[in-house]
Amino acid sequence: MEKKFGLIGATVSHSFSKSYFDEKFFREGLRDYHYDLYSLPNIDGLKNLLDENPELAGLNVTIPYKEQVIKFLSDIDSEARKIGAVNVIKIQKGKLTGYNTDSDAFYESLEKWFPATKNPKALILGTGGSSKAVQQALKKMSISFELVSREKGKGQHTYESLEKDGTPISNANLIINTSPLGMSPNTNTCPPIDYDLLTPDHYIYDLIYNPARTLFLQKAEMRNAHIKNGLEMLHIQAEKSWAIWNN
Repeated sequence: MEKKFGLIGATVSHSFSKSYFDEKFFREGLRDYHYDLYSLPNIDGLKNLLDENPELAGLNVTIPYKEQVIKFLSDIDSEARKIGAVNVIKIQKGKLTGYNTDSDAFYESLEKWFPATKNPKALILGTGGSSKAVQQALKKMSISFELVSREKGKGQHTYESLEKDGTPISNANLIINTSPLGMSPNTNTCPPIDYDLLTPDHYIYDLIYNPARTLFLQKAEMRNAHIKNGLEMLHIQAEKSWAIWNN
């Protein structure tokens, strides 16, 4: 029986999810399983997508719909509710249930890479759905954090305020980009922070994985900071998505 899965987002051509699941289905002999990328100009297009694809059994959700999609759900997992963002939907008999695998995937990838330090401090760039998942993971790891947003009132800092006072950058051991700045095809952009403040003691994590080395990571690497992209996190959350769809 044919089963379809896919990714919804505003721009999805950059995503490696399709190639990841295509290879998985081929490897496991699941010839009737398909994974597609669905670009939606707005989240209201989800209803039409579901009507036109009755074989859909599961969806991943990416920027900027991880929060907006919640209003379409029949039910939401307690962890996703706590986070306030959904990146996985299970579709069963017309019922949509939302989950969040981003947070645990980030936790697992960070735990292996970021060393245990005394009083670790993180700076999270961005305040959207991905940021919320990262915040939940850092809480579980007892890592204190502050948020940076383009707009006043959404975090402790704005990019503008960091221009005037870069102390939060100097004080953080860990800086995480959860924004889409630098994502393919806009690879010549990066978060507007003072990269001269970075040192070899900084750990710089970009949730973006395409390109593998964003301008954000390149600038950090030039200051000899430790760098990591989001590819491992993608693979972990993809396997967690698969487990949910098959449960």
